Amino acid sequence: MTEPRGPDPYMGPVGSPAPATDAEDHAAWQGRTRVFLQPIAAPSILGLFGFAAATLMVGAWLAGWYGGGSTPLVLFPFAVMAGGFAQFAAAMWSYRARDGLATGMHGIWGAFWLAFGLLFLLTAVNAFPAALTPTIGAANPGFAFWFVVLFLITALGTIAALGENLALAAQLGVLALGAAFTAAGFFSGTVWPVRVSGWLFVVSALMAMYIAAAMMFEGTFGRTILPMGRSRHGRNIAGRPSRALEYTYGQPGVKIGQ
Repeated sequence: MTEPRGPDPYMGPVGSPAPATDAEDHAAWQGRTRVFLQPIAAPSILGLFGFAAATLMVGAWLAGWYGGGSTPLVLFPFAVMAGGFAQFAAAMWSYRARDGLATGMHGIWGAFWLAFGLLFLLTAVNAFPAALTPTIGAANPGFAFWFVVLFLITALGTIAALGENLALAAQLGVLALGAAFTAAGFFSGTVWPVRVSGWLFVVSALMAMYIAAAMMFEGTFGRTILPMGRSRHGRNIAGRPSRALEYTYGQPGVKIGQ
């Protein structure tokens, strides 16, 4: 003969549901939930360093600091690897880290650098009409439209970054302005907007290096070394320890984002 079962704390006397208290709910959730993680480093460290390397080189050329019309043929192999493949890989890992902002920004700028490399690769092997190759000081509306869409998407990313940290929002804002000036320069065929865009790209690249270094130092030292003005993580003060695990969205041990 089976012994009668004791009362279920979550059920009423005749099997009717009885509301559990918040404490009981939380204890049951902690006891039953299992999440298995595959830890990854912050993908934006790679993404931002890759972006900074490509953008710094090309931005300095656009600003007129060095080079000439054939300079992109020398720059594009490194730009496509650092700004394209490295950043695109960072975008896919940002997706795994559940960081929508990093996925979008690294993804679209990684795609831009891949397209930039493809364009000048085709030019280098004479498979692209020389008359359509972008040249500073010559109007090229098709190439200008690349930067119109980059401006719009990056501007949206700037707004989204305000909910994460001020350093990233400022970096994306400068980058969006750089894309806008580049578009204006290639639409009009005038030089000065392209020169301004080059300066803005260089500033944006240096800001990206700062943010990537801040994330890298935080990971190695376990505390904030370079503040980024975070708006939600509470790690804005140099020397403050980082919090490794969070109870976010009801998933113990899962850390959302980077």
